[in-house]
Amino acid sequence: MGTGVFDVTDGRLLLDVAQGLDELAEASTEEALLEILHAIRTHFGMDVAFISEFKDERRFFRFVDEAAPLLEVGASDPLEESYCKRVLEGSLPEVVPDARQEPAALELAVTLKLPVGAHLSVPIRLKNGSIFGTLCCFSRQPDVTLNERDLAMMRVFADFAGRQLERQHERQQRQQAAKARIRDVLDHHRFHIVFQPMHDLVDKRIAGYEALSRFVAEPHRGPDKWFEEAAMVGLREELELAAIEMALEALAEIPHTAYLSLNASPATLLSGRLADLLSPYPLERLMLEVTEHDIVEDYEGLFEALVEMRRQGLRLAIDDAGAGYASFRHILHLAPNVIKLDRSLVQGIDKRPDSRALAAALVGFTNETGSRLLAEGVETQAELEVLRDIGVRKAQGYLLGRPGQLSAYG
Repeated sequence: MGTGVFDVTDGRLLLDVAQGLDELAEASTEEALLEILHAIRTHFGMDVAFISEFKDERRFFRFVDEAAPLLEVGASDPLEESYCKRVLEGSLPEVVPDARQEPAALELAVTLKLPVGAHLSVPIRLKNGSIFGTLCCFSRQPDVTLNERDLAMMRVFADFAGRQLERQHERQQRQQAAKARIRDVLDHHRFHIVFQPMHDLVDKRIAGYEALSRFVAEPHRGPDKWFEEAAMVGLREELELAAIEMALEALAEIPHTAYLSLNASPATLLSGRLADLLSPYPLERLMLEVTEHDIVEDYEGLFEALVEMRRQGLRLAIDDAGAGYASFRHILHLAPNVIKLDRSLVQGIDKRPDSRALAAALVGFTNETGSRLLAEGVETQAELEVLRDIGVRKAQGYLLGRPGQLSAYG
């Protein structure tokens, strides 16, 4: 029996193994299982360690660690011709120090063809009692030192592998369910658009309307959660474009003195599809709000994706300024026309000197750069008065108008 990863002479062996598995549980399923296989193979001095899945009377090799190429991940062979099936049936022991001394092993052509010398195999059971497959390792040379203690270690690993595979399956099921929900929303238009006015505090008029999505599908939750889930399943771009397309249908109802503001993530902007969608519309009547709090790596590409549309009159706004570092990076790299002050800074600004100071600093920044500051989430008259006092020119929030149909604003 090989030495290395675990000291089998230590009476605390299984405790040490369990602690190691607790650490592995924090890794991804694939990383954790591959580390397990490598540990098993090197510890026992085997040529190959693998996890198989039984499906449609075949054995599929799902995860493999090997010293030399013998098995291919994803390949399969008939379950009937495998050691795995005979181990499960009980006709072949789980510990085989020398396969050429086992009559049941000699019935399999692979024993002499490969050849197989030493072999360890234990079933991987799921919570419902069903068999996923097996955890196996083998070498082409016999190893007469293999014993029941080695088998106990394999069973610990197999139990851990079963839990990891079950979690992976549950994640995949959640992913599939989420994708089906988003597809249903897209295919059946289970959302509509409402509009919230953005007020010019100096000219005392509505400067524009922000288009906001509202979903009528289950589960009932905020639009940000729907877009987050769409991103998780790779459908955020589609959902954003569908919402923008629906919002654009209302442009004709908006007075020519106001613009329509649309939300899009950097990924959607970089795709190039948004430019095609907006091309039939008068861009001078549109504003694009760049959303998403993640760091953007390709600012040059993002700037280039916007430059022609901005040349034709498209306004650019950066959302959630002050909510995190990413929004300030957006401001510095994209030179927006409008900077939207996050509601977390607006809320209670009449009682918070720090928020007032930051907002005043941003007013100074916008005056220097030729952009405008728009305060979001204004809910009280006191907040509005402070914003006016420090020079904020534009605002939106429940105090000034709740999201609704355009007809509500005449």
